[in-house]
Amino acid sequence: MFKAVLFDLDGVITDTAEYHYKAWKELARGLGIDIDRKFNEQLKGVSREDSLTLILQKGNKLEDISEDEFRQLAKEKNDHYVTLIKSITKEDIYPGIAELLKDLSKNQIKIALASASKNGPALLDMMGIRHYFDAIVDPASLKQGKPAPDIFLEAAKEVCVPIHECIGIEDAKAGIEAIKASGALPVGVGSTQDLGDDIVVVPNTKDLTLSFLKRIWEEK
Repeated sequence: MFKAVLFDLDGVITDTAEYHYKAWKELARGLGIDIDRKFNEQLKGVSREDSLTLILQKGNKLEDISEDEFRQLAKEKNDHYVTLIKSITKEDIYPGIAELLKDLSKNQIKIALASASKNGPALLDMMGIRHYFDAIVDPASLKQGKPAPDIFLEAAKEVCVPIHECIGIEDAKAGIEAIKASGALPVGVGSTQDLGDDIVVVPNTKDLTLSFLKRIWEEK
């Protein structure tokens, strides 16, 4: 039986992806760089700094930006994003997630947040579900972001559970690769076309029940 579930945030617990997209698009526009939704797929599950690097590379501007300017741009994006997400409440929790957190907690299964978002704790507070989480990994403390496995390895360490006894839940390709590399069992939310056909993928979070996770764990 698995002993911990390691959750991504954006696209798994709630939908903040649209807010990220709007904030990045506005920042990019100010730099004379055009990004669309297709390009934005590369930014999902990726840290703020790595996302900014990808945008600057797209516009061939990375070499023109100093370290101080880079930090300021990252801050500008986050400030705009934080303004956009201020309206998030418990009503924005994805279907089935609150029930899953409740059931995991009731069954003494550890819960950790493994999100690249530095705003993770604030978002959990806004949705009223932070008390379910035994650990929240600080992405700023890691050497490498997703698709490297660091965040999932750290999440397992913080809840004192061996990584091979954990399930990781993600909606982004970079996140799935990180879970695979860590040694946890990956579960994707989305489509096999985006996440791969070699893992368990559910189309909707309402399918993520405790009984479902137990079943796929037994089948693995």
